[in-house]
Amino acid sequence: MKVAVGSKNPVKIEAVKLAFEQIWPQRKWQVMAIEVKHGITDQPMSDRESIRGAKNRARRALKKLGADFGVGLEGGLQKIGQSWFDCGWAVVVDKQGRVGMGSTARMIVPQTIMRLIKQGKELGEALDKVWNRANTKQAEGHFGLMTNKVITRTQGYRDGMIMALARFIQPHLF
Repeated sequence: MKVAVGSKNPVKIEAVKLAFEQIWPQRKWQVMAIEVKHGITDQPMSDRESIRGAKNRARRALKKLGADFGVGLEGGLQKIGQSWFDCGWAVVVDKQGRVGMGSTARMIVPQTIMRLIKQGKELGEALDKVWNRANTKQAEGHFGLMTNKVITRTQGYRDGMIMALARFIQPHLF
């Protein structure tokens, strides 16, 4: 079966592979990646915007590659109380138009990082600057940096993908 991922980010592609292979290990999965426009700001600042971006990616990837499933993964920030949290959203769309959604865990974003984001940087750019690294969003990401790689960005997105796939694991409930 074919899965179209609306991103060329290797972290996102690996998370999708891991999720599909864990849920349906008896099936052969062909995971294809294509860069598509997410149709939102570069740094989403709400769950609503992140979900919209993930849906756009999933639908556009499905349409462009003619796969069985289209997948969109979109990270973003959400203010809860006085704090900002990082969360990634996963959306899976099948050929029949059914939609599954799930998210990663949430992690508080330190004030040091939020100051840079409020100055116009994306989360990944802010992380790179604070940790003096390059391209962390295609590696361990915020989750991995903050947890000493106990939970990485790949693992977070894999978990979000499994939650999004629940709609297809238990279709009789929907």
